[in-house]
Amino acid sequence: MNNKNKMTKADIINEIATSTGIAKKDVSAVVESFMETIKDSLLEKKENVYLRGFGSFIVKHRAEKTARNISKNTTITIPAHDFPSFKPAKTFIEHMKK
Repeated sequence: MNNKNKMTKADIINEIATSTGIAKKDVSAVVESFMETIKDSLLEKKENVYLRGFGSFIVKHRAEKTARNISKNTTITIPAHDFPSFKPAKTFIEHMKK
């Protein structure tokens, strides 16, 4: 994957600062706060985050399951756990198809 096919947090901050005229340090503080708010909602409060027209950050649950460690030929138990997931909005998906 080359640099033309990815965007970093720094790139996002630069784009927002350029398009709004707001100082990079202020944009950086807002972006960091936005990400912390989403993480706090998912991790601490177990709340889903819905951003209309963009998508949803949701908490999914995986039940406990038994798996095999092939290299040691043993059976292990993977405990139940929650994990974050992103589901894009239908309108966002439609725009991607164009």
